[in-house]
Amino acid sequence: MIKYLLLYALVAIISSTVYTQTKVSENILTLDSLATSPKATLNDVAWISGNWKGKAFGGITEENWSEPSGDSMMAAFKLIVDNKVNFYEIEIIRQVKESLILQLKHFSGSLKGWESKDETVDFPLVKIDKNIAYFDGMTFEKVNTNEMNVYVLMHDKNGSASELKFNYKK
Repeated sequence: MIKYLLLYALVAIISSTVYTQTKVSENILTLDSLATSPKATLNDVAWISGNWKGKAFGGITEENWSEPSGDSMMAAFKLIVDNKVNFYEIEIIRQVKESLILQLKHFSGSLKGWESKDETVDFPLVKIDKNIAYFDGMTFEKVNTNEMNVYVLMHDKNGSASELKFNYKK
């Protein structure tokens, strides 16, 4: 009997590590609390590099992603509304152990930081496929060589969440 209880406990532990993500919207996954990010390298997301332009928030968006180097990729984002910069972001995807993490900081149009000096907004890797990278709350989808979609989980002041799609073209 103890043998079967131990076997059952082992199966339960193994099963809990298999289900590491939860779908929170049509295109966004979140990493379950006890889960770890899957193995991945920057080469798996190198297709994100490039100069991307799109429309969102009633304006024009631009993201410029570098090629992988120095165990990271970096990007600058800006939103232009009515010919004025509304806000900027500095973003990185970096190699952490055997996986990836996306981190960013926001800045106003006058370059005043939104987050405190040492604070970043972190998106650990949840799942990766050939043409899609799911970070916790943000998904990058390669449509083709010159087009990608970025899906972001947005939270409003009431705490409800919705998915925002950025369609970018090179």
